[in-house]
Amino acid sequence: MRMQYHNTMLSGNALTKRDATYRCLAGRGLPRRQPVVAVRATSSPSSVLEDSKVLVAGATGGTGKAVVEALFAKSLPVRALVRDITKGGSSGLAGLGKSTELVRGDVFQFASLPPALEGCTAVICCTGARDVRDPLGPFNVDFQGTLNLIAAAKQKGVKQFVLVSSIGADDLVNPLNLFWGVLFWKKRAEEELQRSGLTYTIVRPGGLKTKLRQGETAGNVVMAAPGTFGVPPARKSGSILRSQVADVCVAALTEPAAANKVVEVIAEKDAPVRSTAELYAGVNWF
Repeated sequence: MRMQYHNTMLSGNALTKRDATYRCLAGRGLPRRQPVVAVRATSSPSSVLEDSKVLVAGATGGTGKAVVEALFAKSLPVRALVRDITKGGSSGLAGLGKSTELVRGDVFQFASLPPALEGCTAVICCTGARDVRDPLGPFNVDFQGTLNLIAAAKQKGVKQFVLVSSIGADDLVNPLNLFWGVLFWKKRAEEELQRSGLTYTIVRPGGLKTKLRQGETAGNVVMAAPGTFGVPPARKSGSILRSQVADVCVAALTEPAAANKVVEVIAEKDAPVRSTAELYAGVNWF
């Protein structure tokens, strides 16, 4: 955080001479010099995102819907990227007709993205290949589609980019890579975002849940450095609600400690309650 100083700091000798002058003049009824005070510049989350609009890619998917809902709950303007406006309008997105607007676009079609990003200051990307029958799905969506979105974001002057990836992205032999190398391509997209020059946060959730089973508790969010969670027994596994992932993503837009970090998140019932600021501040891996 930048420090603002109300007086100029001088060298030791110059300060001594000026102090002597002030002491001399003080006896003549002139005001005494006030001490140098450092003031920390602060800003609230609402002021940070004032006049902002957030593009959510993958807005009609499970995590994307949760992100839109979390943004709407904070009264933040949302632009939901959808391939079909009609289907998007009937998808139950939070805030439609209020602070949420639909825009047609496809991450695999670069030309559709710059117009969709017009006026947006941040992107939260929740896209992911769904059709296990399509061998090119992970490449087209998780890699090339994300690269297109990154390039368009740079072109349109977007300030922040939050990418939802997955735990296990570092593990080439992870069983999920049997789905046409999906984690391999997610990892490649992560690397491109890190090299892009954009301020980024990469969120790697564990197993995603839309809702809890009867008698199940949500647990509290646990955040750790990349490579912490994965396939047992080598690594600890875990799951997390999509709504909790959404809260972590939205918080990344205002938490300074989230900038340029890759974090992994799961939820555990015995974990202590921590704010998102504490969670992000506690993760450092280099």
